[in-house]
Amino acid sequence: MRFRLATPALLAVLAAGLVLPARAEPGSWVDPPDKLPRVQRGDRGKNLDFLFEALKVAPDADTAKLVEGRIWSLWLASGSDTTDLLMSRVKAAIDGKETKLAIELLDAVIELRPDYVEAWNRRATINFANKDYAASLADIRQVLAREPRHFGALSGLGIIMQELGEDKLALEAFRRALAVNPFLPKVPDYVKTLTEKVEGRDI
Repeated sequence: MRFRLATPALLAVLAAGLVLPARAEPGSWVDPPDKLPRVQRGDRGKNLDFLFEALKVAPDADTAKLVEGRIWSLWLASGSDTTDLLMSRVKAAIDGKETKLAIELLDAVIELRPDYVEAWNRRATINFANKDYAASLADIRQVLAREPRHFGALSGLGIIMQELGEDKLALEAFRRALAVNPFLPKVPDYVKTLTEKVEGRDI
């Protein structure tokens, strides 16, 4: 099953590698939690489909957080000992504020396992923190090509668009992130503010 969560306008921005000066300090990226549940056995695709449906109908934030953790577990599971080792070194480099080393390690992971979504997502996060928005957008494009429901990448796309003054595209990205995960922190506030700015207040 294919999921289309990016409109032609957003896809065009990702393809163009748009980069402009930042207007303010960036917002916060959606990162995986530190502690994740063990990955369940079974078909990964079916498990993700089930979890995303459960996330949409979660009765409260606590339940949603548990479901979200299981989604992150599946995303982070590489199935490769070498990849896992490199990703652990990436985390150590990030914790030690060695971002250049972290990016070099992620480059190696991506060369080794180009279909491993979280390597692209993590590199997008680091590039965003470095305010290299063109590189971050390029990585987000790779994430969403492989997992269009990646709410971390979608919310990151919204933050970058907002930083670049593209409020309409930011609003669209945030709305799509919420359509996948209605319990994202801060994103509903972004949507409310941008909706008033882009579409005006209801009379």
